[in-house]
Amino acid sequence: MREGGQTSGHRKRLKDRFVKSSLEGFHDYEVLELLLMYAIPRRDVKPLAKKLLSEFKGLKGVFEAAPGRLEEVSGLGEASALLFALVKEAAAAYLSEEHLPARGSVCSPGDAVGCLRQAGHGDAEGLFTLYLNSKNEVLGVEKVERNDAALSPKSIIQKAFSHNARSIILVSAKAGKGAATKAEKAFAQELQEAVSSIDILLHDYIVAGSDGNFSARETGWLKRVTYS
Repeated sequence: MREGGQTSGHRKRLKDRFVKSSLEGFHDYEVLELLLMYAIPRRDVKPLAKKLLSEFKGLKGVFEAAPGRLEEVSGLGEASALLFALVKEAAAAYLSEEHLPARGSVCSPGDAVGCLRQAGHGDAEGLFTLYLNSKNEVLGVEKVERNDAALSPKSIIQKAFSHNARSIILVSAKAGKGAATKAEKAFAQELQEAVSSIDILLHDYIVAGSDGNFSARETGWLKRVTYS
């Protein structure tokens, strides 16, 4: 079945607008329309785009929803759900690679938190690992999923090897006050003990909160290792 002329013309106009001005002037539903065109080629997708925005409370909610949850929305199939997941992951990979500091050295807790912002994680909450070379230049920034399998010294050490890192810094970004919990302190101390046996340094465990940055190195509950 071929697209109707009205739908086909609308799609062409959206594409032409994007080619001319990127997403400038686009409504949120039009952004979703433009994406859905590539997963649903023969249907008017404007109603579906608006339904998604209503269901997930905006673009952020749509892109953060799990594919399985998206597929529960009537009219949206596996291809569309996977497309949204792909866009989110591709954007995260791009920001992680392209927006890291230009080999700037991390010399303080403030520098470490600044790296998260430059890597596109400025507003995100969670636990992040910065992987550094021998000059304390950032090799990569990765979010650690908070589950028993991922939150372990072994998984962080494996990624340190994959980055060929000489040292690491952990940053726990929180919406509330910047204070470490007992569990965070225990994990940081466990990690420092584990990496010390393989000649990798844990420079710091930083809690970045609304009231500032809390540094384990500066407060003394993590063995002091200089950034230099």
